[in-house]
Amino acid sequence: MTKKPIYKQPLALFFALFIAGMLGFTTLGGWVSVQAKEQTQTQEGTPPKFTKFQDANQLQLSGDGKPFKPSGLNQSEKPYDKDRGVIDWDDRIPMISREYPWSTIGRVQGTTADARSYHCTGTLIGENLVLTNSHCVIDPKTHQLSKQILFLPNLINGVVPSKNDIAFVEQVIYGTNFTNDSITDQINDWAVMKINKPLGKKYGYLGWDSLPSSTLIKNYKKKFFFVGYSGDFPNPNKKGYEFLSAGQGMTAGFQEGCSIVQEQQEVLLHDCDTTGGSSGGPIISLVGGEPYIMALNNAEIMDAATNRGIINLAVKIDFLDRLFAKN
Repeated sequence: MTKKPIYKQPLALFFALFIAGMLGFTTLGGWVSVQAKEQTQTQEGTPPKFTKFQDANQLQLSGDGKPFKPSGLNQSEKPYDKDRGVIDWDDRIPMISREYPWSTIGRVQGTTADARSYHCTGTLIGENLVLTNSHCVIDPKTHQLSKQILFLPNLINGVVPSKNDIAFVEQVIYGTNFTNDSITDQINDWAVMKINKPLGKKYGYLGWDSLPSSTLIKNYKKKFFFVGYSGDFPNPNKKGYEFLSAGQGMTAGFQEGCSIVQEQQEVLLHDCDTTGGSSGGPIISLVGGEPYIMALNNAEIMDAATNRGIINLAVKIDFLDRLFAKN
């Protein structure tokens, strides 16, 4: 179950632990711990082409940061049935809606260079573009590239709306390959994946808004919601969750009312509930009633003595402005 952040000591001290090298450990929550068991992919595809951010102007990407809802798709403010609510002290509840904007979020399913299976979270931000973390496509320890990546849109209880909509990733633009210092890698832990199907036309896509950190902290307190395919959620043994029988990480968790609490050295600190598998999940807020990604979840600092989460980390979203300005 997700641990709540602890703020008994100054955040500067916790961040010092991160600078000392904690990122290499905690980031792997999204890489290894989510679904670390050996699996064989039933589909084979051509390995994605990897392009670093500096060379992205060659790709002719298209995006303006505005959200899009298909005319034939209903919109819902809640990702669950109206009679569902918070269970116990875990703030997450299942995202079981097929309506917009929940339809835009899916599971990123990858295969490592040594044939292990893993998963993260991804969000449609264009007709054929999915946003996630760099560490969801490149192993931070070995620097090996994933040999296959799939995007499973709107996966609920292990089921996508249509099997024909499972998409292969053809191209990856990444912010870091984890050969820099820890701070630089943290700041640039993002990836935009080009998939082989225009799923955004059917499922819609989210916009993004790169507001100043001071605005996110002061004006959006408890106004964010977060979605991620956490490897410890849902628990089908819980009352009311029995129907979610596909297993953990096969239905996204949703939390509302979380905050970005600080910025340190260009890194955002937030208090949304996260565990391995939720890497790449969007931190979202409504702007004029429309959903915009405000930050990108990517890691958590751990207290090695107690193995309890201290604070969760996020990447600023302004890299998307720079990326699309190149095209």
